[in-house]
Amino acid sequence: MGRETVLFKSEEPKTSAEVAAFLRLLADKVSDGQVILKQGATELALDIPNKVVLEIKAEEELNKQGVKKLSLEVEIEWREGANDSAAGPVTLG
Repeated sequence: MGRETVLFKSEEPKTSAEVAAFLRLLADKVSDGQVILKQGATELALDIPNKVVLEIKAEEELNKQGVKKLSLEVEIEWREGANDSAAGPVTLG
């Protein structure tokens, strides 16, 4: 595996309606081909290519007290300079 460098990270509580609104805006930015992440004085611009890999993952984790934590992760990946990616179809039900 290669070396990973975190360029931007944010984790904050939000309502499901706030998350949905953020994801709608993010979808529009991805479609436009550029996402600019801002938090305070930190800003990161990402140019999104036409072909990307979409990874969806649902996880369940139990802590030592037996409390269950669920997560839904959406990841968009691409290689710099690559024009095509093999992505399988994903549908929402």
